[in-house]
Order: sequence, then C-alpha cells, then structure tokens
Amino acid sequence: MDLILWRHAQAELHPDPDGGLPGDKADMARRLTSRGEKQAARMGAWLDRQLPSGAVILCSPAVRAEQTAQALNRKIRINATLAPDGSPRQLLEAAQWPTGKQTVVLVGHQPALGRVVASLLGLPESECSIKKGALWWLRCREREGSSQTLVVTVQTPELL
Repeated sequence: MDLILWRHAQAELHPDPDGGLPGDKADMARRLTSRGEKQAARMGAWLDRQLPSGAVILCSPAVRAEQTAQALNRKIRINATLAPDGSPRQLLEAAQWPTGKQTVVLVGHQPALGRVVASLLGLPESECSIKKGALWWLRCREREGSSQTLVVTVQTPELL
C-alpha cells in the first residue's frame, strides 16, 4: 500500500492576532495565498502524473486543504478526521494503513501529518515536520514475514 501525506500549501494567517485555535471557524476558512496557489499547482501537476488512476484523495475540510487538493484535478473526498486537530491514529485509520489496497493521498495539516511520518518511521514524535505544500510518499511492504515502511520520495514544490 502507498500512502501520500500532503501538507496544505501556504495559507493566509489566522485573523486573530494571537493565532486563534487550530480548527476554529476562522482557521477552517483560511485560504491559500498566491504563493500557496502556485505551490499547490506545481505539486498537484507533478503528483497527478505519478498517481495511479484509482488513487483515493482524502482531504481535510479546511478551505486551504481543499484548495490544495483541488490542484490535482481529481475527485476528492472530504474527511473530518483530517481536520487540524486530527490524531495520527485517526489519519492512519482513514487511509486504511497498512492493509488498504489502493494508493491513498491524505491532504492535511501539521503537526498531525508529521506525527504520522514519525510514528511509521520510528522517530520521536516531535522530530518530523512537513513543509507547507510538500509531501511524503510512503509504502508498506512485507519482507520475510515482517512489515516494512519505505520512503518512496519526499517532494517540496520548490524542488519541482
């Protein structure tokens, strides 16, 4: 199974000068900046060329995540567990990792996406951060009766 974790591209700042709370109404309404739109378009074009036709795209209900996912020009499914306050366990369950049969793209937020990477690679939770607009492509495979997580690629919009 392949799992792609795609962090939303650069978005407007929260209108609350104190930053508000992740997942509050104002946070969920934040839109991509013009730079974020370019990041999403660049990554979306690259990813669309790499993905199999049956890939499932699951997206946070936050506007900035939806705008990022729409750059793929594929059908997306909004999934509330990918909201900014989602847990790594919830994200992996939504993706049906590691037993799912299809490639799954999760479009979401930090710190949850970074925590998923950390848990799958055996890193301390705080040591993995995903840059805005970037993705991690992971693969689960069986070798000699043991399940392994492979890093297929890590991409940032600036490197494409």
